[in-house]
Amino acid sequence: MFTPPGFEQRSVKTSLGEMVYYNAASAPWVSEDAAAREQERETLVFLHGFGGGSSAYEWSKVYPAFAADYRIVAPDLIGWGRSNHPARNYRIEDYLTTIAELIAQTCSGGVRAIASSLTAAFTIRLAIAHPDLFKCLILTTPSGLADFGDNYASTLFAQLAGVPILDRLFYTAGVANKNGIRSFLEQRQFANPNRVYEEIVDAYLESALQKNAEYAALSFVRGDLSFDLSLYVPQLTVPTGIIWGRKSQFTSPEVGQRLANLNPQAIKFFERLEDVGLTPQLELPAVTIGLIRKFLQRLG
Repeated sequence: MFTPPGFEQRSVKTSLGEMVYYNAASAPWVSEDAAAREQERETLVFLHGFGGGSSAYEWSKVYPAFAADYRIVAPDLIGWGRSNHPARNYRIEDYLTTIAELIAQTCSGGVRAIASSLTAAFTIRLAIAHPDLFKCLILTTPSGLADFGDNYASTLFAQLAGVPILDRLFYTAGVANKNGIRSFLEQRQFANPNRVYEEIVDAYLESALQKNAEYAALSFVRGDLSFDLSLYVPQLTVPTGIIWGRKSQFTSPEVGQRLANLNPQAIKFFERLEDVGLTPQLELPAVTIGLIRKFLQRLG
């Protein structure tokens, strides 16, 4: 996977194995004199979403823009990227626990978390359970994929992905190959297929080909990690801003607005982006950077 200049791979041990993360460690972001003061800077944690081949690469066009002013922690979550891939059926609690363990081991004081899609929904739950971990949340397309009772897990696609043998064939033919990844990015994840370039496909493919990568991906595709986020949003107290691509195919911006309306005291901003799909951080990184900067200033 692509690592931006000046960043290096580090890791922490979690209850499910080693979790890799990326951190600014050298020029042009960190000089020798500044290294000693690195821990004093406030931390931005970038959490990627889920799908075949997902990893911290998803945020790699965005987080370097903040490295001069913040400590950056951008992990490959357990089961994805270069982190450990335990051969297990993953559950929501696995991610709530390991994300909390990552923050506890890499950060001091509350962090500003930037998270995507289903992981953004997990982050809302984590912020409800442990509000002291967070100063604010900036989320792109947060959805539990069962919001307001519309459960993705009941779809034919999710049920077929749960059939033994067929599930592995699906992963091999549809996910862990270049054509499958490019097709998914162009047809489902991006609003504009012309924005999908070779490096993105290669990064997703490298992650998808890691040993045991199919376990986390299939847990996601089966709907094992889905839940109704609308049941949790009213309990959120951490200041939050939301970015939503108007052409997201998985959850519409109308559903996102309904979620935001459940708790206007905590969800201060809801920004719809035209001509953008599920991952504005890859499709329009410069615009995403600008919105994150705006939200950071306003959320405090």
